Order: sequence, then C-alpha cells, then structure tokens
Amino acid sequence: QVQLQESGGGSVQVGESLRLSCAASGYTYSTYCTGWFRQVPGKEREGIATIYTSSGGRTSYADSVKDRFTISRDPAKNMLYLQMHGLSPEDTAMYYCAADPLVTRRSCEEAVLIRGARFRYWGQGTQVTVSS
Repeated sequence: QVQLQESGGGSVQVGESLRLSCAASGYTYSTYCTGWFRQVPGKEREGIATIYTSSGGRTSYADSVKDRFTISRDPAKNMLYLQMHGLSPEDTAMYYCAADPLVTRRSCEEAVLIRGARFRYWGQGTQVTVSS
C-alpha cells in the first residue's frame, strides 16, 4: 500500500525559508508524476511544483512560486522535497505531496496550471504559516 507522509511545515516570518519533505513507502513504480500542492480554506487545491520521473526528471512550477521554490527528489531514499525561499503570507497553506503513475508527462506539467488536479496518492499534509 502506497503511503506518503509530509513533514517540515511550521510557522515562519516573511522572507524566511523552509524545506518540506515527503517520505514515500510502498511505491514500486519507476515512472510517475509526483509533486507538491497547497490548499487554503475555501479554495481548491493548487499545484505548485511537479516532477515527471522519466524525461530526465522534468520539473514544472506555478508562476506564483517560480524562482523561489525548488522541487527535488532522492529516489534512493524515496523522498521528495520542496525547498521554499522568500516566503510571504500568501504562501500560508496546507501543503500536500502527491504521486500518480498514470498521470502523463503533459498532465504532470499542466498540474501546476490548474486547481483541483486529481492524483491517486496523497499525503495528509503539513501546515505552513507565514507571518508578517
């Protein structure tokens, strides 16, 4: 059974940094889309960064986080990371990692352009709060 578990969230001040981690277990797929999403109350979950594990690990970012956030993975440890710099109150949200072996490369790239992307596996989320 696939399980995803996020960690690393917390409360920070404007301009500070955080690194989120997502530990995956039970995942045997070699090619899949994985990424980070976030949600605030009353809004649909939005994609912020994804990686498609083939095609050289192609990454995609939402415009709102481009140049501030970096997604990476360590396949040997089954870990996914999100390094966040220059945090602002607008980044306050619950952050989730997700994965799906059936999401195509194109859909993986497009997941950061839409809200409500459907992925098969989700973690429970980790809260990030940025105060001014």
